[in-house]
Amino acid sequence: MHKKIKSTLQALADVEHNKEVPFVAVTTMPTLVLPRPARLPINRCNLPADILGGLTFQRAPVALELDGVAQFHRGLFQLLSRIEDAKERAAAFTMHMNAAFYLDEPEQAGYTSKSKQKRQKADYLRMVRGWSFDADGREGAALKGWVESRFGLLPRHHAAPIRNLSSDAYRRYLEMRATALYGTNALESQFDLLYTYCQYELARLYPGETHLTLYRGVNRVDDYETLTTLDDKRRVVLFNSLSSFTSNRERADEFGDYLLTAQVPLAKVFCYTRLLPGMLQGEDEYTVIGGLYEVCIAAY
Repeated sequence: MHKKIKSTLQALADVEHNKEVPFVAVTTMPTLVLPRPARLPINRCNLPADILGGLTFQRAPVALELDGVAQFHRGLFQLLSRIEDAKERAAAFTMHMNAAFYLDEPEQAGYTSKSKQKRQKADYLRMVRGWSFDADGREGAALKGWVESRFGLLPRHHAAPIRNLSSDAYRRYLEMRATALYGTNALESQFDLLYTYCQYELARLYPGETHLTLYRGVNRVDDYETLTTLDDKRRVVLFNSLSSFTSNRERADEFGDYLLTAQVPLAKVFCYTRLLPGMLQGEDEYTVIGGLYEVCIAAY
């Protein structure tokens, strides 16, 4: 018995002696999180900002839902599900929007001719059009404010870089946001419904798909917040809370010397040119919610 135990111990010693160096797993991709100054701790969405704004979400997105919007407008989406033609659905959506927010009857929403602020025409269409002309204007502040409120993603630029909530740039953005919303009829709720309708249409247009390949032309690529450089052609970039892209690669090269290419989750598309007639003037323009993105960079 004593010899058997000694033999066993010797065998174990031999095994330990002949073991190779233990394997240690090392990730090939950096672990990046959305910086705290770029997000709020709460939002009005089914995912928190640190998740929906992170790199993991770009790679493996899920549907985003704003609190209560689809449920409140259930009748609209039941109607849309019975309409096969996209133009007829767009017409039905426009009619519902006009009726739900009294866009054609501002008096029903409390507007009077004695009102000092003539904002009865400041609706979702005018705001999106204004954004397409000047993303740093009053309309852009309203839309970035909506992203901040609903998704918890803070703006990183509005006429100037914004890096903290105490900066003059953030204060000026808040002033423009308040001015844009003042005297309007539930403007952010209009944006809620527009985004939800956009997501509905994208799901019908791209069944089973999760991403779109979109492009953005820029002049100074180093102006973008780069969290890490993966190689000569790939970076992880923190985009502004709302940015414009295009699905037309040739169109993108008109806006800068560098081309940024990103796989954008469908869930992060706020609206696009063909969603409603005459809404956006640019060709194949997409308005995209920000956060971290891995992008490919090419020089023309």
